Amino acid sequence: MRIFIENLTFEAILGILPQERRTPQPIRIDITIEYDYRDGDFIDYAQVAELVRETIRSEKFELIEEALTHLFVRLPRTFTRIETLRIKIAKPAILPDAVVAVEDFKTFDRQK
Repeated sequence: MRIFIENLTFEAILGILPQERRTPQPIRIDITIEYDYRDGDFIDYAQVAELVRETIRSEKFELIEEALTHLFVRLPRTFTRIETLRIKIAKPAILPDAVVAVEDFKTFDRQK
């Protein structure tokens, strides 16, 4: 099974520039999760979205890369059925003429 959470948008402190450390800015996140769905045992996408939103807001990361690294640990620990995970974090308002984003993908060895 594959879950897509696209354009999860909220405001948070994320960045190293002085204004980014003071004022929340729009953050846009895309997540793709692959997992083995069996017998009604599913991953609740609303819980995934809430965990991501709360993690980014509470941790106030300086770098997108740090946020990604943290999420790639936290999500598979919380949702143990995750087999593959792709996360893209974008800051659509940081540059006047571009959307800045960082993306990563990981596979997790799950014993079946």
